Amino acid sequence: MAGGWSRDGAEHEQMDATVNDALDRVRQALPKGESAQYCDECGEPIPEARRVAVPGVQHCIGCQNELEQDAKASELFNRRGSKDSQLR
Repeated sequence: MAGGWSRDGAEHEQMDATVNDALDRVRQALPKGESAQYCDECGEPIPEARRVAVPGVQHCIGCQNELEQDAKASELFNRRGSKDSQLR
């Protein structure tokens, strides 16, 4: 049941759009191409098993974790949030 100016079912469309946007961002961020033998950040060798498991990998596990933490910290808020949630 939608309230205010929205039609019935609008909440589900909004949630689906948010999930689809997140999936698109993740898919675009996946590495592609040939894997690097050495990490682009620290220069340490990337293990063969990681290069095979993640095609196109450019960072060692430690640096990849740091990059993901930095990216997570920069996510501010759900830009499609309801008016009520934006007022809080």
